[in-house]
Amino acid sequence: MSDEHSESPEKVFRRGRRIAVDVGDARIGVAVCDPDGLIATPVETVPAGGRSQARLKAIVEEYDAVEVVVGLPRSLNGKEGPAAAKVREYAGRLAGLLYPVGVRLVDERMTTVTAAAGLRASGRSSKKGRSVIDQAAAVVILQSALETERVSGRAPGESVEPVI
Repeated sequence: MSDEHSESPEKVFRRGRRIAVDVGDARIGVAVCDPDGLIATPVETVPAGGRSQARLKAIVEEYDAVEVVVGLPRSLNGKEGPAAAKVREYAGRLAGLLYPVGVRLVDERMTTVTAAAGLRASGRSSKKGRSVIDQAAAVVILQSALETERVSGRAPGESVEPVI
């Protein structure tokens, strides 16, 4: 008797903690997931600027992260502007600092809007929520990346080449 069922490739989800960052001009929101990639949780808000990448490296080491996911801001029509160029440059330098830990860019359209809506729904005002909105946006970025990988079986977004 012949096997008439064709084998479909197994979707593979890579185990390990991932860190997500929402890079802004003033602050960088950071989130982490559990090793099984089920849920993302906020970690902290890092001030943007001179020591931000050193702090992100310390967080990656503290959580023994296997990858960093960086939100890439695009307009609603998918185009990249000056903010995306800044994030690409930042991600390249971060990839150089973190090597061999990989850095990936993922689409972050509407994450801050989604995070702000969630904070408002929980009773937090925008003013009081500024210190955590970036963390909440990082959670949205990471949760979306995890879901994309779980559904597709492939790492989300694009890999960043390290700038050294």
